[in-house]
Amino acid sequence: MRLQILAIGKLARSPETELVKTYVERATNAGRSLGLGPVEVIEVEARKPGKAAEADALRPYLADAHVIACDEHGQARPSRAFAHEIATLRDRGVRRLVFVIGGADGLAPELLAQAHGKLAFGPQTWPHAMARAMLAEQVYRAVTILTGSPYHRD
Repeated sequence: MRLQILAIGKLARSPETELVKTYVERATNAGRSLGLGPVEVIEVEARKPGKAAEADALRPYLADAHVIACDEHGQARPSRAFAHEIATLRDRGVRRLVFVIGGADGLAPELLAQAHGKLAFGPQTWPHAMARAMLAEQVYRAVTILTGSPYHRD
């Protein structure tokens, strides 16, 4: 199952960008034996500002995918539950799992309504670069949980 982090906007060179890259590479390498991967980051630029234009830019990347929208009103999951969810989707035959991160104002209501699930990073508001880094780390953590690696400690 391919795992994709689909996000509005391109990150400039920063420590967060390097973290995302590191965790994506680690998750890809560790996930191969589990049928998970590659893990990819897709950055999309909207032609106009606003949620509607961002939704139009994201929509082509969502076809035939199981979509989990990152949204402050979503459900926060413990890492083991997150790993179990990914494994269950893989075992059900999902070929592509896409996590979507919207722009500064979040995702358009129609994209949220069409998502198969919503994921929150807790009650705080996080900068987009940090949200990407946290999501990439949690994907890596999920893979290590599924492989039985000692990376995750309860």
